[in-house]
Amino acid sequence: MMRKVYRAVAAICLSCSAAVAIADTTEAACKIYPRGEDHTDVFLPCTFSQRQGYITINRGDGVTHQLSPEGDAPGYFADQHGRSVIRQSGLGDQGQIFRFPEESIYLYWNADRLTVSADDTGTAPFSTQDFDATTRLRCRRAGQQAFASCPAGIVRMENSQASITVQNQHGEQFTINFMSDYVNATNRELSSRLEGDTWILNFDDGEVWEVPIAAIEGG
Repeated sequence: MMRKVYRAVAAICLSCSAAVAIADTTEAACKIYPRGEDHTDVFLPCTFSQRQGYITINRGDGVTHQLSPEGDAPGYFADQHGRSVIRQSGLGDQGQIFRFPEESIYLYWNADRLTVSADDTGTAPFSTQDFDATTRLRCRRAGQQAFASCPAGIVRMENSQASITVQNQHGEQFTINFMSDYVNATNRELSSRLEGDTWILNFDDGEVWEVPIAAIEGG
């Protein structure tokens, strides 16, 4: 129960820092895009290490990138072969992008992204060990016409309130808070409206989610 209370308090603490705390070495998930391509099937586990500005990325396919800071401007590196590498934002608090001469690595802090394709019927990575209930919600990413189904973990509170942690089709996790007088989400903006017994959530990045009142209140 204490874990559930902690999750609920952390989710609604708007004054908390939105930054992801990265340890010296952390498990991650890496998508590898060939240069100039916007599609890839290469999605594998990796580890990210950073010490005094020096970065090491160990990929699950056996490739290692050792990056050393280059110049005075942040985000510019040279790898162990002397090639220029640029680190970019673009993934928000979900990860970082590394641009190599022949490929790009989209590195995500949430290694659970690797389970998105493997489990499209259950509620993994969420379980009732950590949440009051789990479910799947209708979700639609930007530019998509049809709705898909995404996993969610629910922490319910008094007065028909709840914090629901979801994992979208990109594998990103965030929390949606349904409070008595507002609806918001961690690290992203949304507009909400209640249609019958379902909340319709439109996010600034183009995602759309539908959350039934029954998921919030239980019963």
